[in-house]
Amino acid sequence: MKYINLLGAAIALSMSFATLDVVAADAAQAKEKVILQVSDADPAKWNLALNNVKNVQQAIGADKVDAEIVVYGPGIGMLKLDSSVASRIEEAKKSGVTIVACGTTMKGMKLTDADMLPHTAYVPAGVVEIMHKQKAGYAYIRP
Repeated sequence: MKYINLLGAAIALSMSFATLDVVAADAAQAKEKVILQVSDADPAKWNLALNNVKNVQQAIGADKVDAEIVVYGPGIGMLKLDSSVASRIEEAKKSGVTIVACGTTMKGMKLTDADMLPHTAYVPAGVVEIMHKQKAGYAYIRP
């Protein structure tokens, strides 16, 4: 009788270790998540945000981090076609950074997709995007 209980315990224990192995493997594959806010029209702030993202990608590995920059308010001007930081923004997008423009700001400034840099993504409201990403475990950075 005791032998059967020990066998059952050994099976349960080995199943627990198998579960831990699966959890550890999932954790090893999980990406770091970071979201940055840019709401200033200052090119220096933009360059700081872009440097922050680039540094994170270099430190962790671009394939191991989900990075997003949320742009609203006066910062949205830096996503326009004539942006002074357009080449850096495009470089960030090519490296896997998601850059999203606030639909509320665009509507308020009467901007359309045609006014914006190519490959810009859009969200209904930038602040709400940040709130949702924080709930989803993203680290929030405001350079």
